[in-house]
Amino acid sequence: MKLTTQSQRAVMAMIALALHNERKVLRLSNLAKEQGISLSYMEQLFYALRHAGLVEGIRGPGGGYRLGKPASRISIADIVEAIESSTSDEEEREARKSDIHSGQTVVDQMLSVLDEQVHDFLSGISLESLTHKHRKPEAVYRPGTTASLIARMFPARLPQPAGA
Repeated sequence: MKLTTQSQRAVMAMIALALHNERKVLRLSNLAKEQGISLSYMEQLFYALRHAGLVEGIRGPGGGYRLGKPASRISIADIVEAIESSTSDEEEREARKSDIHSGQTVVDQMLSVLDEQVHDFLSGISLESLTHKHRKPEAVYRPGTTASLIARMFPARLPQPAGA
């Protein structure tokens, strides 16, 4: 499994899309600007992501992209495989497994095992778990909280007119 700049950018774009809201659409031009990359580069990434079913495009006014399935069902390995041509990666992994017994060098065997471990590790990380870490907690004012206690201790004072 290759971890290239393209796959890193795709993961960041998917995190941004998931943080935006799973049901709302996000325009690629806005996402590209936010990520600091060109629109054409972002379109290439989303072509692969859409082909893998990870995102869906909505056409027309107010259109854009949204997640193709819940963030909890999208692993980081899914994203990386979509960008790095998952078919060839899967075939390569299977070929390495069969080569282990057919005279593969020790280094090749080690790299094969490492590749499998990286894949397994990334498969265990969901997009939801990454977005959960980046969500900003909503500020909620509730009676009995520290904010309300401070507000009662220091009530707002109206400015006094000059000369009063």
